[in-house]
Amino acid sequence: MATWAGVVYVAFVVDTFSRRIVGWSAATPKETQLVLDALEMALWQRDRDQHPYIRGGLVHHSDAGSPYTSFRLAEHLDAAGLAASIGTVGDALDNALMESTIGLYKTELIKPQRPWKTLSQVDLATAEWVDWYCHRRLHGEIGHIPPVECETNYYLTTTKPQVKATI
Repeated sequence: MATWAGVVYVAFVVDTFSRRIVGWSAATPKETQLVLDALEMALWQRDRDQHPYIRGGLVHHSDAGSPYTSFRLAEHLDAAGLAASIGTVGDALDNALMESTIGLYKTELIKPQRPWKTLSQVDLATAEWVDWYCHRRLHGEIGHIPPVECETNYYLTTTKPQVKATI
């Protein structure tokens, strides 16, 4: 089988508090649908976890790439009640968390396992890497625990029922 020469683009949606990747998408064209799919997965994931987002309570940070500046994404964010925040062109610091996540993804998964032969192969490997990243990889920024554990700890402390004593 010949080596696949295609290019794959990946979009991630990362929770800035927990560092958890809550949505992602991989595709060969770098189009708005790539970003919309990652965003829809993130919203679905929060519903699935029984922690749905609150309209007006989330900000979607991104760089100034064409998929993120499209009218279609702006309309989608508005309809979902999400605020958009786009960094300045050429300034990686505006989007440092995503740049770091993409860097880890390339270093830990994409480069060591190349050459990739199909989009399906990248898709499956990405799903496995995201699961490992969120459930087992330790993150120094959140106390050397995995992102899912960080979120679990947060929700346990914020939703703990109050104990009432009666005398």
